[in-house]
Amino acid sequence: MEGNLLIIEDDPEISEMIANYLEKEGYQSTVVHDGEEALRQFESKRFDLVLLDLMLPKLNGLEVLRRIRAQSQVPILILSAKDGEADKALGLRIGADDYIAKPFSPIELAARVEASIRRATQYSNTDHENEPESQVLSVGELIIDPDNFKVLKRNKEIKLTAKEFQILKLFVQHPTRVYTKAMLYRLVWNEEYYHDDNVINVHMRRLREKIEDDPSNPRYICTLWGIGYRLGEQ
Repeated sequence: MEGNLLIIEDDPEISEMIANYLEKEGYQSTVVHDGEEALRQFESKRFDLVLLDLMLPKLNGLEVLRRIRAQSQVPILILSAKDGEADKALGLRIGADDYIAKPFSPIELAARVEASIRRATQYSNTDHENEPESQVLSVGELIIDPDNFKVLKRNKEIKLTAKEFQILKLFVQHPTRVYTKAMLYRLVWNEEYYHDDNVINVHMRRLREKIEDDPSNPRYICTLWGIGYRLGEQ
């Protein structure tokens, strides 16, 4: 698979290992070692995916993530130490698509990179249950435009990440269906669910914060405790 990657990692040995392995897999890589240079490179070139370490000099990884996400929906994969659970959760809330814990297997990293780019590049054709993409959908005060990947609430656009959009579209397309976390993981992440509740919980919380007037009392996506989620507005 081809793609242009931005690798943001302050450890030269790790960044060189990542770049060399992924280049053998067909990717082109730009490697930077601090947050300020990362933003300069991102603003000067087009990238298909960002690999982001959180512990960076000059500008920390979470701030880099926040600034990139403010201007782009490019897939972002966090590289995180195993003891950085709080930072990983915060990164997902800010807008990261996935994370991989250090130390990691290059084979696993390449697989995650490929999956993330594939989901992004095929996003306009993503339809897991063969529903037409061209129909504009609406629920309550939300209008969902699948062709243009836009969500409006009271005629004001809401910026969603690719996964947030897929989750919302899935519920609105199938308003009577209940989705377990395992079902959501298979349909949105295209991977088997290994009881990693953190990824689902963070994406669901972030989506609710964007579309709900009161995220603690959701109107659009409701929780069925012990079962899963369903569309609240019918």
